[in-house]
Amino acid sequence: MTEAGVAARRVPLLEAIGISKSYGALRANDAIDLAVAEGEIHALLGENGAGKSTLVKIFYGLLEPSAGELRWRGAPIALASPAEARSLGIAMVFQHFSLFENLTVAENVALGLPRSEPMAGLAGRVRDISRAYGLPLDPHREVWRLSVGERQRIEIVRALLQDPRLLILDEPTAVLTPQEGEQLFAALDKLRRERRAILYISHKLEEVQRLCDVATVLRAGKVVTTCDPQQESSASLARMMVGETVPPVRRTAVARRSTTRLRVSHLNHAADDPHGVSLVDVTLEVMGGEILGIAGVAGNGQDELFAVLSGETPVSNADAIAIDGKAAGTATITERRRMGAAFVPEERLGHAAAPRQTLSANVLLTGHATGGLVRHGIVDRKETTTRMEAICRTFDVRKAAGDPEARTLSGGNLQKFVVGREIVQVPNVLVIAQPTWGVDAGAAAAIQRALLDLAARGSAVLVISQDLDELLQISDRIAVMFNGRLSKPMMAETVGREEIGLLMGGVIASHVSQSGHAARP
Repeated sequence: MTEAGVAARRVPLLEAIGISKSYGALRANDAIDLAVAEGEIHALLGENGAGKSTLVKIFYGLLEPSAGELRWRGAPIALASPAEARSLGIAMVFQHFSLFENLTVAENVALGLPRSEPMAGLAGRVRDISRAYGLPLDPHREVWRLSVGERQRIEIVRALLQDPRLLILDEPTAVLTPQEGEQLFAALDKLRRERRAILYISHKLEEVQRLCDVATVLRAGKVVTTCDPQQESSASLARMMVGETVPPVRRTAVARRSTTRLRVSHLNHAADDPHGVSLVDVTLEVMGGEILGIAGVAGNGQDELFAVLSGETPVSNADAIAIDGKAAGTATITERRRMGAAFVPEERLGHAAAPRQTLSANVLLTGHATGGLVRHGIVDRKETTTRMEAICRTFDVRKAAGDPEARTLSGGNLQKFVVGREIVQVPNVLVIAQPTWGVDAGAAAAIQRALLDLAARGSAVLVISQDLDELLQISDRIAVMFNGRLSKPMMAETVGREEIGLLMGGVIASHVSQSGHAARP
C-alpha cells in the first residue's frame, strides 16, 4: 500500500488527533495522529519508551490525554474508564494475563464481563466462540491445568464475548509456540474478514510484515511514519523504530574449550508450589565458549530449572549441579557466584532488580559476592557508583542524571542494565532467562551481541527463552523443555523450527515415523 493509498482509506473507526500525554516535564505522547479503519490490522511499533503503552491505555480509557481528541466513527469521545471503552466496542488483551489459577475458564471469563451476564449458558458461549475462531477451550477446566497458549485464549475469548469492533493486542505471540502462533493468525484473519479492527503491538517484525495492513511507528513519543509493512523489510522497520540501522546479530564460530563449565546430572526436583512443575531427570552440560538455548512454552519447568541452577532452590544432591567441576547443588546463590556463576532471572523488576533502590545499590545486590565492592564489611560507594556508570555507558542504558531508582528506567533500559550488571563481571557461567523479553529491536540486538561476546571469551552461557527466533540466532545447541523434562540438545544450525515447535508442544521428535507422523508420549 502506497502512502497515497494509506491516506485514501475509508473513514476511521478510531481516530487520534493530536493526542499528547505529559507526566510533569516528561512528554510520553507528543501530538500523535493515528487512524484505525474497520477490517484492518494496524501495527503500532516503537522502541521501549516510545509511548506505545501510554497511547493504547488512552484508547482503552485507562488514562486521560493531556491534549488532543479521540473520535469514534467520526464523533468526538472522552473515555473516563475501560467500561466506557468497552461500551463503545473497544476491547484489549494485555501482555500479562489477569487470571485466577484455581477458577475454571468460564469463571475467569465471567469475572471480566458485566455483572448482568448470567452464568447459566456462559460455558456454552465460551465453547462456541472459542471453536468458531479456532481457539478451542474447555470452559470447565481449571486455569492452572492449562498451557500458556490456552490461557491467552481465555483473554481473547473474554474480549470477543463483548463483540468488539476494535481489539487491541499487546505482544500476543510472546508466549506461543509456532503452531499456536499460526492458530492465532488464522483467528485474526477471521476477525479482519468480519470487518473488525485490530491494533497490534509486537516487537516481532517478521509477523508484523506478514499479518498487518498498516504500521504506525513511534519514536520518543512522536509518530515518525505510517507505512505498509508488507512493502518493508525487518531491517527497515527496525531502522524506523530506533532511528539508525540495527546491525544483524550473527553467531560466529569460536574455538571451543574442552572443559565443561556447567553440568547438570540426572536432576530430579519436586515442585514446592502445588501448581508448579517438577523437574524429572534433567541432564545437560555447557562447554566454555558455548551458548546452550532452552526452548519451551512457559510453565513447563523453566522457572523451576532457573531457581535450581541459581541456588534460589537448593537440591539435596550436591553432585547434581557442578560449576567448573565443583559440586554446587547444595550451595547458596552467593556461594555459586563465588564459584564464578552469574544469573539473570526473567522478571526484571522485583526479582532481578529492587524497584525502589538506586542503580548503584542494585549493582551491590549481586556484585558483593565477587569482591571489589565491599572492603572489611564496608561498602565502597565510590567503586559501586563507578561500576554502575560503566554498565550504563557500555550497555547504553538511558537513565536520568545521577543515580536514579531502578523503577524509573523503561523496560528495555532496565533489561540492559541487569544483563550488563552480570556480564561486566565476566562470569565463567551465565544462566539467563528471557534475555530480550519485551524489548525493542535495538536493545535486543545489544543484549544478544553481549551474550555472544561473553561466550567468545570462554564463558558457558545457558539461555532460557520462549523466543524461538532468538535461540536459533544465538545458540550453538538447543534443547526443549516440556512438562519438566529436557530433550536431548540439537545443533542449532541443522534443526528446523517445525521440529522444535513439535517438541515444545509435547511431541517427541525421536518418535516421528517414516511416514512423517509424530506420536505423542
